[in-house]
This record gives sequence, structure tokens and C-alpha cells, in this order.
Amino acid sequence: MSNFRLILTLLLGPLLATTLRAQQPDRISPAVVQTVNRAVTWLVSQQKPAGYVNDDKSQIDIARDRIPSHSGAMTSLAIMGLASVGHLPGDPTPEGEAAAKALRFVLDYVEPDDTGYLGRADRSRMYGHGIMTLMMTEIIGQTQDAETDRLLHDRIANAIQLILRAQNVAKSDANRGGWRYEPQSSDSDISVSAWQFLALRAARNAGFDVPTDAIQNAIAYLKRSYQVKRDASGQPLEDAAAFSYEPYGGRQTFSTTSAGLLSLQVAGEYDAPEVLGAARWLMRHAPEISEPWFFYGTYYYAQGMFQRGGDFAATARQITEKLLVESQSSDGSWYPRNGNEKSAGAVYATALALLSLSVHYHFLPIYQK
Repeated sequence: MSNFRLILTLLLGPLLATTLRAQQPDRISPAVVQTVNRAVTWLVSQQKPAGYVNDDKSQIDIARDRIPSHSGAMTSLAIMGLASVGHLPGDPTPEGEAAAKALRFVLDYVEPDDTGYLGRADRSRMYGHGIMTLMMTEIIGQTQDAETDRLLHDRIANAIQLILRAQNVAKSDANRGGWRYEPQSSDSDISVSAWQFLALRAARNAGFDVPTDAIQNAIAYLKRSYQVKRDASGQPLEDAAAFSYEPYGGRQTFSTTSAGLLSLQVAGEYDAPEVLGAARWLMRHAPEISEPWFFYGTYYYAQGMFQRGGDFAATARQITEKLLVESQSSDGSWYPRNGNEKSAGAVYATALALLSLSVHYHFLPIYQK
């Protein structure tokens, strides 16, 4: 990002944040507002003295060289969840102060290695690297603190270069353009790739230098993960199909299809046949609360179908709000019910639930049309 663009970001960031705050939510029901407010209160209550947000009930002191596992990634999800419903770092409110404290934790405690890799510090691997990078790109310019924005700029620039290098590791034709668990991984999956891709797109939107080839290669990878028979020209022969966990095979699920749907639209591929087909598939395969990776998938589903608009958005909103309002715990949190997602915990589920319910609040730039 040029010095001129950085100066504009620092000067116009507070104005942008004020403009975003001024937007009124779009016909949000009282039940959803109450659900969101309870979730925000619970999420803030999970913050520890050092600033991180996780499920650990202890209040132990932490060392900078050994922070709790996944604390950077979970704290970043919490920051995005709060920001998505209007609680930005620097706001003169308890929620804004909590978000600012959480951001300071990520900046002060999650120390990148000399390659810019963030996922080693909290052992969250490339998942965490993508999540933390996306959070920082969405928050820069909205902190009302020029020094924090300068630090964010440097951290983002290095993190983006790490994502680009990881994409360019030698891979097979099927895996080329995607990402996996570590920067040096020679294979790819849609789950890890979606976080990196959103981070790249958000960074490009914020004025960072992201090569067009990197975006196009990621788009091509995502389209290879769309499981459908094609004609000689490469056009799908079916009107609806799912995205799979890995290209040309693997699990075809609600969550992987939702991730592919949102990712391609964030890239501007709104009318790609893969987008239309995935949206139709999701209309025929509505999520259930017992769904594997329900909270992860619902985050992508709610945002992706909102981008699609029309009946797709209306149906997804109705389903998402009903499921999340009815399943919220009495304390304001959600807890995963199925399989491996259970180990991610309530902070993870609650932050993703907030992001899922936030589509009509319009605060985070990456999810705006």
C-alpha cells in the first residue's frame, strides 16, 4: 500500500467508521436484536485480563512466548463478531473497550515469526493466520488510533506476503492456487483456503498490493472444488451441485458449499455458474443445528446467500435466525453440538453466530455488497 493510500486510510478511517455506525439495521426483529445483545454481553464476559477471549475459566498470567492455544484466532473471531454488529475498537463503550483490548492482545502477544507467519505463535496454523489477517484488514482504519493503524498496516503487509508465498508452493494441478494447514503444505483444502482468500480480498479492498494472478489462481482452485459434470467447454451440466472439501473429490457438505459460495462472490464472481449452482443446492439442503461444522458453515451460508440476494437471501435469513435464536443458551452463548466442532468451544460458536446474524448490520466491509 502506498504512503499516500496509508495517509488516506489513517485520515478517513474515523470518518468511515462514523458513516458505518450511522447506517441503520435493515428490519431486524426484536428477537434477533435481543439475541445479538445477549451474545455480545456473554462474549465480552469471556475476556481475560491479558485481553484474549477464550473458553478457559482460569485467570492465569500468560507469557508472550507461550500464549494459550488458538487464543489469537479465537480473539480475532470475537473481535470480528463484535465489530460485525457495531462494537468497534475504540468506541467509548464497554464493548468498544473490550474490542480494543482484544486487538492489543493480538498485536502485542501474537508475534509473527520472521516470515510473517502468525499461526505458529498460538498453534492455530494457517487457519489462525487467515482469520487474524482477515480481522486486521477489516479493522484497519476503524480504530480511531493512528499508531495502532500503522502497526496493523505493517502486520497485515507481512501476513499477506506469507499467504502469497504459501499459495506459490509447488503443488499438483488440482491443488494449485489453494492453501492447507502450514505455509509449506503441498496440498490444499477449501476450509483453509477460504480464510486465506477472504483475507487477500479484504486486503486488496483496503489498498494492499495483492497480485491479480493470486486472486485468479484462487478462483480457479475454488471452481475445481465444485463437484459437477461439465460439457466440453467446461460448463456445468447440472443446475445445482456442491463444493467438496478437496478438489475433484472429498466430502460435499453444507459447510464446504457455503464456503465456496461466499468466497467466489467476494471475488466478484456473482453470476458464475458455480455460484448459482451452489446457491440452488443450498436451497435444497437446508442446514440443521446438528449439522457437522454447523457454526462454521452457517457463517458462510448466511453471508453467501445474502450476497446472492432475492429468495436465496430471504430463505437463508429466515432459517439462520430461527435456528440461532432458538438454540442460544440462557447465558447468551452457543456451543457446538456435533463432532470435531465441539472441541472448538463456545467462544468460537458464539463469534460465528454473531457474524451469521450480522448480515443486515453492514459494518464489516468484506461482507458488504
